[in-house]
Amino acid sequence: MPRRTATMLASTLMLFALLCAGVFLKVPYSEMSPGPTFNTLGDSRGEPVLQISGHQTYPTSGNLNMTTVRVTGADYEMNLLEAVHGWISGKNIVVPHENLYPNGKTDKESTQENAEEFSQSQESAKVAALKQIGIPVTARVVVSSVVKGSPAEGKLHAGDVVKAVDGTAVKVPEDVAKLVTKHKAGEPVEFTVVPAKDAAAAEKAGKEPEGSEKIVINTAPAEGDGHAIVGIRAGTDHTFPFTVDIKLTDVGGPSAGLMFALGIVDKLTPGELTGGKFIAGTGTIDDNGKVGPIGGIQMKTIAARAAGARYFLTPAENCASAASSAPDGLTLVKVGTIDDAMKALEKIGKGDTAGLTQCTVK
Repeated sequence: MPRRTATMLASTLMLFALLCAGVFLKVPYSEMSPGPTFNTLGDSRGEPVLQISGHQTYPTSGNLNMTTVRVTGADYEMNLLEAVHGWISGKNIVVPHENLYPNGKTDKESTQENAEEFSQSQESAKVAALKQIGIPVTARVVVSSVVKGSPAEGKLHAGDVVKAVDGTAVKVPEDVAKLVTKHKAGEPVEFTVVPAKDAAAAEKAGKEPEGSEKIVINTAPAEGDGHAIVGIRAGTDHTFPFTVDIKLTDVGGPSAGLMFALGIVDKLTPGELTGGKFIAGTGTIDDNGKVGPIGGIQMKTIAARAAGARYFLTPAENCASAASSAPDGLTLVKVGTIDDAMKALEKIGKGDTAGLTQCTVK
């Protein structure tokens, strides 16, 4: 066999072996890629994303698109070739599997966590939007979750309204922990609560929950420093003066909060926030309208531009990262609060974009 032929054959066989190794060799990485975007002012699967009843609404135009990121599942085992392709393609991001699924988190656990965060983001978006336009919202402290096997299991339930601890009224979730930890581990603590079923019935009727009961729970020592705990996580629930429903399926996580809030404001106020422009964005939001950072910002800007957006509302803490790889034709607008976003939308709607606070690379 001629030397040249033998060399080519050996090279081909080596390449084939490397390709086989790349296919079968699993690596501890996951992939993030641009996901779909949804116009909060529009429809999804044939029905409005934002559905408001019991209050006057106004016509809207343009786009206020929330953005998403696709990720490989917790159980997906990426091979070496896929990882290399992701690294060099420039369209996706390959990250350590542990970054997306810490401590061996399963697909089921991740889906549940994302659903809970998505639900909470909707609640906060409604509160922030109504506060922004001066509509009062009543807040109350509730049991968000009960730890399995804890002293509170079977005595307190998710959705119970916590009125007082040891007779002292609670006003914010942090009050519950402060009052419980005044005890030594093993001592009893008295909760005054409105049962979840009664609270839900009152909320459905648009009323404040009434009729409380007292429940005594013996505290237990926490792992680590041994301070007293009962095994609950306290949160906040609200009574809204009218109904605001967000209809969007197969989406999770907290990052749509800002865009939901802006969509609600637009529908509840005269005029059109966007001026007919295509605006996208992302960011968590709390009850007071503060915008927080999110993950996968580069993928979200790519998705927004591909959908047609010209402006992207960007959480202040994500600005530098977003600006380092912003798609051509997309203006990144820095926002730290819903008020910042409202002012930016006013400028964009009027075509006065020179005064926008844009993201820059530090």
